[in-house]
Amino acid sequence: MTKIAIVGAGMVGATTAARVAESRIAEEVCLIDVRGDLARAMALDIGSSLALLGSDSRLSGGDDYALAGGAEVVAITAGRPRQPGQSRSDLLNGNAEIIRSVCREVRLVAPDSTVIVVTNPLDEMTALAQLELGFPARRVMGMAGLLDTARYRHFLAERADVDVSRVHGLTLGSHGETMVPLADSAAIDGRSALEVLGRAGLDEVGERTRAGGAEVVRLLQTGSAYWAPSAAVLRMVQAIVLDQRVVLPVSAYLEGAFGISGVYLGVPARIGRGGVLEIVEAGVSTSELEELHAAAREVQSRVADLVPTAASSPESASLVDAVRSLLL
Repeated sequence: MTKIAIVGAGMVGATTAARVAESRIAEEVCLIDVRGDLARAMALDIGSSLALLGSDSRLSGGDDYALAGGAEVVAITAGRPRQPGQSRSDLLNGNAEIIRSVCREVRLVAPDSTVIVVTNPLDEMTALAQLELGFPARRVMGMAGLLDTARYRHFLAERADVDVSRVHGLTLGSHGETMVPLADSAAIDGRSALEVLGRAGLDEVGERTRAGGAEVVRLLQTGSAYWAPSAAVLRMVQAIVLDQRVVLPVSAYLEGAFGISGVYLGVPARIGRGGVLEIVEAGVSTSELEELHAAAREVQSRVADLVPTAASSPESASLVDAVRSLLL
């Protein structure tokens, strides 16, 4: 029986649970949240909708991590959402405590799972999750590159006034200000995006992509994006559960690819059962590679700030030396 667990029953978690259940790739979908009744309510509501959608997936919800026992994939969406004026890095310390708490439970009830981290700041929380879980790095990845790439393609299509299916584009780097849209290889209707939009237009699309999440936060006022993030998580879950071995942009641990080691960063990776099967070194220009290295340095610096506090719990103390060695 395929079981998918989603930790966090807020808007991202609930929409992810609905998308997974509607996709019919899992017999069981469970929602876990410290607010047990919220998770139960979402599971009840989503489960009741499935009779209309042709899915036999079973939904459960609550605050007991035993619900996730034996899960093949665990998606961690728990965390504080951004508020207007906040950056993703502003959430660092508060969400770090949430990630630590969640991972202590997940490693006990689903020790063989592949974990997808959605909590912001994404790359740093993914690194912290891998530390706390103690899982091989290939079984812990972050959802960001897919979301950023989807936004990039959407904005390119909107600017060029074409169908998004006619747009090719990819973003790498961190999920934030040091995101690296690959402008040099972007294409619109088979033509260079630079040729179609001009340098100024292409740069504007890149900046809007970097600020895409903040734009949603500003408009919502009381939350952050959830439709696009949940679609990105579903795509990753499909690749893992169905062992599709497809190349997707995700936050993955680098051990030399692109000349970068010891950091989680958004890169193209082949995803299948068990997580990241390989890093695919897509062609990048010299300037884009420099931007990617700058993003890696920034993420490494922020993760290093989290490492000393990881030793505060007995369960984490034995892992601190390991993560420090990764950050050298």
